[in-house]
Amino acid sequence: MVSQAPTIYSLQAPKDISLSDIEAELSQIWQSYGIGDGNGTLPAATRATTFTLVVYEPEETQYLLSASGYYNGPIDGILGPQMEAALREVQKTHKLPETGTATPETLAKLREEVAKRHGTDATGENGSNASYTLEARSPRIADEIALRNPCRIIALCPIAGEDEGVKAQVSAYCPIQKQSSSTLICCEYITLTGTTAALERIGGMIPALLIGGLPKFLWWKATPDPNNALFKRLAAVCNNVIVDSCEFNDPESDLLSLQELVETGVPLADLNWRRLSAWQELTAEAYDPPLRRASLREIDRVTIDYEKGNPAQALMFLGWLASRLEWSPVSYEKESGDYQITKISFLAQDQRQVQAELAGVPVADMGEIMGDLIALRLSSTNPQADCGTVICSETGGCMRMETQGGAQSSGLFQQVTSLSEQKAEVLLSQQVQRWGHEALFEETLGVIAKVLKLGNK
Repeated sequence: MVSQAPTIYSLQAPKDISLSDIEAELSQIWQSYGIGDGNGTLPAATRATTFTLVVYEPEETQYLLSASGYYNGPIDGILGPQMEAALREVQKTHKLPETGTATPETLAKLREEVAKRHGTDATGENGSNASYTLEARSPRIADEIALRNPCRIIALCPIAGEDEGVKAQVSAYCPIQKQSSSTLICCEYITLTGTTAALERIGGMIPALLIGGLPKFLWWKATPDPNNALFKRLAAVCNNVIVDSCEFNDPESDLLSLQELVETGVPLADLNWRRLSAWQELTAEAYDPPLRRASLREIDRVTIDYEKGNPAQALMFLGWLASRLEWSPVSYEKESGDYQITKISFLAQDQRQVQAELAGVPVADMGEIMGDLIALRLSSTNPQADCGTVICSETGGCMRMETQGGAQSSGLFQQVTSLSEQKAEVLLSQQVQRWGHEALFEETLGVIAKVLKLGNK
């Protein structure tokens, strides 16, 4: 049974204003709606006092979809089901594979449509002057957060084209909860649109838009660049910088950038790290019984299969395991071929050699998350060691692991159930409940950095 999307009440449709009038305009909204309509037909509404979420989204897809008439949601840089539906409609119209993602072919068709509508070439401005409205039912990532904790969302939307300064919009939306309430707790949006250079010029005023005395989060939906002036300014005033490494274009280089940020004291959170929790929990449970716990140190063979395309999850799981078992990386080697094999050697505390293999497996049906883990196998070259463990995803299966065999002909087999909680909207709504440094994640990044630097020598 498909659950219905939550109802979102539009208190204030996106309204163009000057940068200097943002706070005054938002205050006017709450003054206007703070006492309802007097007849009881509309409840009173108030701004949320929970946290501020700054979203940096350098993606043109929403602009292209809106300017070509497929999408009428706010330009907030937050992808969700409404965006996916719009992309599928474009792909159906142009007889492209209906993936619901912004493939190069889809973006090319959208650029052509925008160019025809606006009389520009396909590389011109992408409808940045369009008017955006929100349908009453449009579950987006921001809405998922608003349903749990309404907040202030500041969307920074870099666009291509000539530098014409920064255009500002404000809007307000209220989730309609099932339980009756005399007052709506609402989410307010500030959207700042301009070229990257224009957004950097006003970087000094953005911290003033963060609500004082409340947690502040920066969701940086681009490669975190330690040298980016706007990134550094915002990271310095936020309690957490949130990324999603499943979206990294160059995962290995970008993971090294994350480690560089950790070394400078930036409190980082990676949504992709959260997706590993079920794998980590099952691995820990596998060695919880006393007899198997004693053989944990016998593990010297690790095989991890992941969906070909992004090794971030595989590297993070291996980094986590190595940090817990105190393995030190000593070599890193990539092999060519369909499976994108990466072989990594470690040295255990007792000087044993540990061999790990990461394999990017081609899959016919790619999941929503690029690089999801498929299966892992932990074993030992000691045939007497009772440490053999195989864990597989519900969708990927254990076929390759089972055919590989190993020193232990039998062992513990477990399965990771496919969870809806792996989606970015759910993980993000959970992440904003915590902030600060996460020691285990930072230790894992430290191991990954040592591994990857071996490959750069």
